[in-house]
Amino acid sequence: MNWSKLAEHVINGREISDEEALAVLNCPDHDILSLLHGAFQIRKHYFGTKVKLNMIMNAKSGNCSENCGYCAQSAVSTAPIEKYYMLDKEALLKGAKQAFDLNVGTYCIVASGRGPTDREIDTVVETVKEIKQTYNLKICACLGLLKPEQAKRLKEAGVDRYNHNLNTSKEHHDFITTSHSYDDRVNTILTIKEAGISPCSGVIVGMKETKEDVIRMARNLKAIGADSIPINFLHAIEGTPLAGTNELNPRYCLKVLALFRFINPDKEIRISGGREVNLRSLQPLGLYPANSIFVGDYLTTRGAETTADHQMLEDLGFEIDFVKVEAEV
Repeated sequence: MNWSKLAEHVINGREISDEEALAVLNCPDHDILSLLHGAFQIRKHYFGTKVKLNMIMNAKSGNCSENCGYCAQSAVSTAPIEKYYMLDKEALLKGAKQAFDLNVGTYCIVASGRGPTDREIDTVVETVKEIKQTYNLKICACLGLLKPEQAKRLKEAGVDRYNHNLNTSKEHHDFITTSHSYDDRVNTILTIKEAGISPCSGVIVGMKETKEDVIRMARNLKAIGADSIPINFLHAIEGTPLAGTNELNPRYCLKVLALFRFINPDKEIRISGGREVNLRSLQPLGLYPANSIFVGDYLTTRGAETTADHQMLEDLGFEIDFVKVEAEV
């Protein structure tokens, strides 16, 4: 396969076929640099060498009623995680300042649970208004299944983006969770789009899905119009139903990132949870197809030191995509 020629076709507007998509995931390891070069041609065309930084604030941890097999916060998990209810505005503002100081462009307020209560929406609304006034950060909220009136309030408060991952393919969904449906997730994404909020939706790879499932994930996200696509690689946690699952290696993870770039050429593709334990020493190569990463910790697992991420970008010769405004004090 001539990956550079395929990249040219994608840049010129052609969608890759299922056969070509499968060839990406089956790319021989000795040809992976050629594949990454093709993916980088597309990434460079749309985004140059800029990298977006994102940071998570785990605003509410544990006590979730859902049975998602990958999640340490779910009702079926016995993982020993910290559990707490919604943080107050002061704690969320402290996290925003940290994001601002680290040149992070998007601050992500994440809360466990099936969906937010109106009181939790009140807290997020009040906090977002102050963050916007003080730091002018892009705000992404991730609060679970959302009602139309809640989405409207978040939009009015200044929430730029809402994250609700499809996580896997529709065909594989019931293997991962049965406490909500795949269509429930799709409907939440449609709700936030109708409210005028940018949709962020991604996947978790490594949950015993097939390669055909991975291709369907990438195509479904294209069809639904996700502007930002976080690619998580399963970090199996003891105490969760998927504990002990270890299907990934760094080279396959790179192929997955390349596939999502070939199928979603002009979208923000973010290397997300599990990159440290799955990509390992090949993490820098992931930024040839991807143009966005999380810095700092995730929800219940540790991330890389933020200084190490900044050093990685400098070593690559990439530029942080962030314009800092003077913070009000």
